[in-house]
Amino acid sequence: MKFTRTKMLAALLLTLPMALGTTATYAETIKLRIASGHPPGVVYAGLMKDFFQVELKKQIEAKTKHKVEWTEGYSGSIVKVTETFEGVQNGIIDIGGFCFCFEASKLPLHAFQVMLPFGTMDPTVSLKVAQDVYKAVPYLTEVFEKKYNQKLLARIADGGYNLGTSFEWNKVADLKGVKIAGAGLNLNWLKYAGVTPVQGSLPEAYTGMKTHVYEGWIMFPSAWVNLKLYEPGPHYTLIGFGSITWHGLTMNKKKFDSLPKDVKPIVLEVAKAFEELTGSNNKERYSSDIAKLKGGLAKVKELDPAVRKEWALSLKDWPQSHADTLKKDGLPVVKALNTALESAEKHGHTWPVRYTVK
Repeated sequence: MKFTRTKMLAALLLTLPMALGTTATYAETIKLRIASGHPPGVVYAGLMKDFFQVELKKQIEAKTKHKVEWTEGYSGSIVKVTETFEGVQNGIIDIGGFCFCFEASKLPLHAFQVMLPFGTMDPTVSLKVAQDVYKAVPYLTEVFEKKYNQKLLARIADGGYNLGTSFEWNKVADLKGVKIAGAGLNLNWLKYAGVTPVQGSLPEAYTGMKTHVYEGWIMFPSAWVNLKLYEPGPHYTLIGFGSITWHGLTMNKKKFDSLPKDVKPIVLEVAKAFEELTGSNNKERYSSDIAKLKGGLAKVKELDPAVRKEWALSLKDWPQSHADTLKKDGLPVVKALNTALESAEKHGHTWPVRYTVK
């Protein structure tokens, strides 16, 4: 058989990829849409914008031939706080940061630290506790891929939660019947103590306080400073509800799977660094934000330990009660809560009330 010049060229082109190896990649511009319903003034959203985006682009362009082009949408400009999870799932955005509190029906177990109020106020310890629980309960990671077309890139720790209000209070009785805002499961911290809970979200927090839709917020100090909540809420009481790791950074799974082979490990590496930074940055910010509030923005008061203990006692039966509800759905809630309790103690935390979950 005689080969024509055209056939010889075609054969050469077919064998070229094999000669180069199957792992060869070609330079491309990777276009990524990233968003959060929260503004960059909320610590984790600010870290998404100023660290995750910047570092991922830098690392990919330094270590590969690819370029990164971002389309960003913070403050609800693409998806609101209650839409981010589905936005990632449906591919409206590629990467999203959000609170699990807004997905109580789909991610009910991911708020396990909220089920154990008065935990550690150290965000780095909160993150370690969460990492221990996710390791012990693989369901927490797997459910994103198996049910919701997402890859969990990072868990996000928050600063320690306290209580900001429009008025001064000294004991739990002062709050009876008063409308206080929270999000998702932490509304139970209010309900069981006899306070009137109101579902809220940070983008409308200032207006809600200003118009007296509610008179306070369960909130970490960074939001009280950055969102100027001290204006309608000049009283900030250090009650120490705990630092909670219940936000997440996820990526649309189809988008992740479509990334070049040499990019995927970089995404995971930068996401891991971002996760750790949410703990350390919030820890550093906590003391500086409290100092700003004390510097004239608000009246900051340490709550009497006896009052804190009283509040904790009012919640002592709630973890078991809520666990019983989740057990009916076949969720590994007992494993998650007991791992969290023991991990916190391993890292030096003493519970004001030692919850029992079985």
